[in-house]
Amino acid sequence: MIRHLVLFKLDEGVDREEPRVAEGVAAFRALGGQIPELRFWECAWNITDRPIAYDFAINSAVEDTDALKRYLEHPAHQAGVALWREFATWVIADYEY
Repeated sequence: MIRHLVLFKLDEGVDREEPRVAEGVAAFRALGGQIPELRFWECAWNITDRPIAYDFAINSAVEDTDALKRYLEHPAHQAGVALWREFATWVIADYEY
């Protein structure tokens, strides 16, 4: 199994209550039911307010590297990424467990 972690940081001046942010969150929340390769899916806002904290997180799992590739290329995932690209940056980690 591969764990796929993503941490998002909203751009300076972007508020999580903005409609475009809400649209991005909704797009990512829906992915768990849209992409068959996902074996585990959760995403949520960070509940702490620390200077080093990121704002939003995805924690997911797929079976193997082929499944990860299919997930990353899936049209629903790409559509969500396009939304987030407009107002945030992110870091990722993929590891086997």
